Amino acid sequence: MREVGIIAYAQSPQIRQERALNEVEMLMPMLKVALVESGLTMDDIDFVCSGSCDYIAGGAFSFVGAVDALGATPCKMESHVEMDAAWALYESWLKIQSGEIKTALIYGFGKSSVGSLPDIMSQQLDPYYMAPLWPDSISLAALQANTLLQTGRYNEEDFAAVVVDSRRKAKANDNAQLFGDVSIEQLLAEPYIASPLRRHDCCPITDGVSVMIIAEKSVATKQCERPAFIRGIDHRMEVHQLGLRQLAESTSTTLALEKVKEQSGIGSGGVDIAEIYAPFSPQTLILKDALGLTDTVNINPSGGALAGHIMMTAGLDRMGMAYRAISEGQANRALCHATSGPCLQHNMVSVLEGI
Repeated sequence: MREVGIIAYAQSPQIRQERALNEVEMLMPMLKVALVESGLTMDDIDFVCSGSCDYIAGGAFSFVGAVDALGATPCKMESHVEMDAAWALYESWLKIQSGEIKTALIYGFGKSSVGSLPDIMSQQLDPYYMAPLWPDSISLAALQANTLLQTGRYNEEDFAAVVVDSRRKAKANDNAQLFGDVSIEQLLAEPYIASPLRRHDCCPITDGVSVMIIAEKSVATKQCERPAFIRGIDHRMEVHQLGLRQLAESTSTTLALEKVKEQSGIGSGGVDIAEIYAPFSPQTLILKDALGLTDTVNINPSGGALAGHIMMTAGLDRMGMAYRAISEGQANRALCHATSGPCLQHNMVSVLEGI
């Protein structure tokens, strides 16, 4: 297997609403930041892949407009996934594995403030039985949270504790939207928006973009002082129909982890940090169990998706934040998780390691 490393990552500030700039104007500065960090130019990039959602922008093939940010020339091999940009990274990683390319630029964007995101995401549901009922994503997450409560493994105080931890850690993240010190008692005093979820249990609507550059080892070690190498990566999915799934568990995440362990040897040394993509606080607990994470692992040192949630890049951001921790010497090995679809339907697990 060819060694592939992350050599640059840029994320725009995660804000509630971007009133002035469109997606291209948001993307261009972050492309420049990532290229400068990597020491590469667009001439050096062999492949470009993006992640976004046409339903958010409200137009068919709207992602094509963002390609304008790359420039008209030189022409690039380009692709797109209608999923979180973490899957754009996976496609790019596969192309490097095939020997077709050596460098790839991955980006994702989401301007969620232009529509009703919880309703828009209902279009990911089964089109015959579920989507016509228009259940919004918060209501589905509440259904999942209730299922978790019924297992007796966790309670609402545990949900609030996840938020307390996220806000506290996000104080060190300059791009975080939500941060600060709150108490469990304060949070539990807030009203429900979809029982048992309160507003703080849900990821915030966020506008922003993220850009990442990955490269084969010969390029990565030349261009980056401390790349974060992808030692293992795998993704699995649950059955589409919600009624056929154990919502309080994430078996596909556990399966993906097992495959990653085979690739990376993660079991021999464990990990220093884990960046997991949990848009709702109960999902953090479900994923913690699915990944077998103990209290010795620093979970979401960036604050995670509850501190800022750029739709269609939040999964890529988990890898980006882990890369940043590794490149700055704060960690040596990180476990990363990304998800897409309702109630943790698709799940990707990866291990990053510094050299």
